[in-house]
Amino acid sequence: MVDAPARHHGRGGGSGDIRRSLELLWGTGERPSRGPKPGLTLDRIVATAIGIADAEGLDAVSMRRLSTDLGTGTMSLCRYVPSKVELLDLMLDRVRGETLDAAGPHEGADWQGAVEGMARGDLDLFRRHPWLLKVNQARTVLGPSAVRGLEAAVGALKGMGLTDPELIAVIITIQSYVTGTARTEIQTAEAVRETGLSHEAFWEGQQPYLERAMLSGDFPRMAALSEDTFATGFDHLAFGLRRLIDGFETLVRQRAEENAGENAGKHPEG
Repeated sequence: MVDAPARHHGRGGGSGDIRRSLELLWGTGERPSRGPKPGLTLDRIVATAIGIADAEGLDAVSMRRLSTDLGTGTMSLCRYVPSKVELLDLMLDRVRGETLDAAGPHEGADWQGAVEGMARGDLDLFRRHPWLLKVNQARTVLGPSAVRGLEAAVGALKGMGLTDPELIAVIITIQSYVTGTARTEIQTAEAVRETGLSHEAFWEGQQPYLERAMLSGDFPRMAALSEDTFATGFDHLAFGLRRLIDGFETLVRQRAEENAGENAGKHPEG
């Protein structure tokens, strides 16, 4: 006998009834046959939830708020999606599909171009949906968009000649780098909204203290940095991404040389 999956309320993807989430994602679950308000659909529910999260943050999304915005009762809403935790799985899969719809560039591109396309596509996704940073995605419920995304990514990177675990590691490395970049960018914007103090004003307020510290002689390496060291125009994403690609290229060459050596050993000349 298999126990029913435990329900954990929180912001983690896959923290609800996993089987119910998968049924809803893959369209295998039963649809409400009576009672719901005409015009209410799962698609509309998910789209409305995403709209609320984009405008007001993930905390603003609740079954009560959704029912109000949709003009229906909470019980009618629950006939489509049991709770917020399953709803979150649907929201995640819906927004993941945006990178596929917008990016299709990976197909036919060299793997270097695919890496850059994935990175910039993921960053754009975070910019459109900052609430994604609030969700624990360590254990993803794999819906259609998630699987299609992996299918496209693996296909775009297959030419690297790496092992399958290494290909997945490349994808994880890209995602981790972009998530860190997005977190810095989005948290900076949040700080401006929360404090009412612009990014420029924040640093200008510290300038007199930092100037005195630099003149003290206690921080010679910091004092010797050029004036443009922290210029906002520097493209940190592009810089780091290029370094990642350089590292991947080294591994790709290494694997190609290893494969060439193995092939030569199998077919000795003469």
